[in-house]
Amino acid sequence: MIGSESFISHLIELRDRLLRAVIAWIVLFVCLFPFANRLYSVLAEPLLAKLPKGGQMIATDVVTPFFVPVKVAMMTAFLGALPFILYQIWAFIAPGLYAHERKFIVPMVVASLLLFVCGMSFAYFLVFPVVFGFIIGIAPVGVAVMTDINKYLDFVITMFLAFGITFQVPIVVVTLAYTGLVEIRQLREARPYVIVGAFVIGAVFTPPDVVSQSMLAFPLWLLFELGVIVAAWLLRNKAKAEAKAKAEDKAEDKADPSYEPMSLSDMDREFDRIEEEQKKSP
Repeated sequence: MIGSESFISHLIELRDRLLRAVIAWIVLFVCLFPFANRLYSVLAEPLLAKLPKGGQMIATDVVTPFFVPVKVAMMTAFLGALPFILYQIWAFIAPGLYAHERKFIVPMVVASLLLFVCGMSFAYFLVFPVVFGFIIGIAPVGVAVMTDINKYLDFVITMFLAFGITFQVPIVVVTLAYTGLVEIRQLREARPYVIVGAFVIGAVFTPPDVVSQSMLAFPLWLLFELGVIVAAWLLRNKAKAEAKAKAEDKAEDKADPSYEPMSLSDMDREFDRIEEEQKKSP
């Protein structure tokens, strides 16, 4: 009975936190809706700046001029509400975690969010001008480059996701090393494969030109190296902390020679006593 009540209370709390997250997203979207066209203009600026004089984008569907800016406003609202959404998720799962797990997860989540934003910013400010300039520059004479606004949005989303996920490489490397799934030595030995994989990923997720592929592959490689450096530093600090804790435990044992750890039977009796008290409590 107690277990079912606890499960239902968790479901209710999950529902409440999901509702708060959705409401925050909707409220922010309503606030940004009047600026939807302006937001799309900002998003399209890297391409518009590279178009020849008099060049413009087009809309091939009837409802595209309305729905595309609305999509941009919705995605902008989601990004703006993402810290609050992540907080709601964290507030739900944090009570079930150990202290050392909370201490590790919080910096990883914050760093992951910042790295994703950095990846999107890198694509918008550095990659887009180079890619669009290259594509428009190689257009044959007499060909007017006029991109559909919906297809441009799909391209931008793909690039944002590609660079945002690519910038998560340090988080993945640090997590694998810190949890002991992979050793630092193994990560360093995998460097040649990472370099080849970076260029393969660049070829898959970017336009078919060497410049844009390299602008994804080189950051991926450098971020891998950064993850290895950070992971090695964290592991050294972790080893020092564990050695210090062991030294303190030995000092406490010497200071109190009468201390004896509980046996398994003593622990079973203690658990039985706790369960009996929980049953008697209303």
